[in-house]
Amino acid sequence: MPKGVTKRRPITVAALLDAALALFAEQGFGATSIAEICARAGLTKGAYYSNFGDKDELFLALFDREWTVRLERLRLALPSGGDPVATLSDPALLPSVVDEAERRWLLVSAEFGLHAVRRPALARMLLEHEARGRAALAALLTEALAAAGRVPLLPVEDLTRLIVTVVEGENLHTLTENAAGYAESTTARWELVETLMNRLSAPGGDTDD
Repeated sequence: MPKGVTKRRPITVAALLDAALALFAEQGFGATSIAEICARAGLTKGAYYSNFGDKDELFLALFDREWTVRLERLRLALPSGGDPVATLSDPALLPSVVDEAERRWLLVSAEFGLHAVRRPALARMLLEHEARGRAALAALLTEALAAAGRVPLLPVEDLTRLIVTVVEGENLHTLTENAAGYAESTTARWELVETLMNRLSAPGGDTDD
């Protein structure tokens, strides 16, 4: 591959991902064509197919990018030797559909999840990507708890899954409430995460309930 093409590839991929995310949020994953993605990105179909085989593959790349951004934000926010409970329950850190970028991602990821449910092979691929993301989050959580002198009262993988489920589930519920014209109540989401962390971790060596 020519050297110039190699240098341009990350720029091309980023442009395709940005265009796809915008279109998926605007009109839906199923309703968006590859041709529309290329047109929005200002690229050819050849550029698309040199990086992605289909829309499913492109979404999985989007998924990985979104998780990378969230993990880096969390890694920078978690205090060294501080209180991970306070950090993980901070409304300024946890994603909320009040933020337009988070709202768009929630719309897109929820639709793709249903799309994958009807396609077993794709569902397995999506679960693999989700598992990698949660494993990376579990590693961060383990380090943060250890630095704060706390231990999880259940496998950290299960604690991580609970936190992810609470945040994503509450955000989806809030998105529905917003669509119905209700004002968002942010308190419950953060309090649920804080309760999970406080009840399911303890000072080091103290595992009594």
